Amino acid sequence: MKKYISLIFIFGFLFFFQSCSSQASLDSKTVDALVSSQEFTFHAQRANPMNYDVINVMNSMPNSTSMRILELNGDEYSITINKNNLEVVLPYFGRVFNSTFGDRDKNSYRFTSKDFTVNKAQNKKGNWILKIKPNDTRNVDEIIIEIFKSGKAFVSMRSNDRQPITYDGYVSKNEEMPKDKEKL
Repeated sequence: MKKYISLIFIFGFLFFFQSCSSQASLDSKTVDALVSSQEFTFHAQRANPMNYDVINVMNSMPNSTSMRILELNGDEYSITINKNNLEVVLPYFGRVFNSTFGDRDKNSYRFTSKDFTVNKAQNKKGNWILKIKPNDTRNVDEIIIEIFKSGKAFVSMRSNDRQPITYDGYVSKNEEMPKDKEKL
């Protein structure tokens, strides 16, 4: 009986902390204001590769779960949108058809675009769907961002030279750069 009580206590403890999120959710008015201003940052927390070779390698590792989701550590993976600037820094896991050896910036999604179009629409559930088409980037065809009312977001990257990949995360207001760093 003590085993069952301790197991129930442990599972209850885990479920309690599972519901606690590291990112507090935003209210829907803040999310609407961020989308309408078109100045926000998407922070990637998880990557979902679509290539089954990558998934099979992940599943063959010792002590791995049978999931195809990769947890991304840190806040360095993001998409920053300003009125005249789009900056993308995201890792890529999958098959690249035209790879460049020795240059890691070209094998992942790392680029800045000054010429891009944003089409936004709101679906029946109130979620925002942004379709971003960078015109001055050769390998990215379209970025689709679905932003939920709580501030959580789902990004799908469609490329000309690689298999698709999706990312889960959240959106936040762009951080102001200190004037000391702007001069660098």
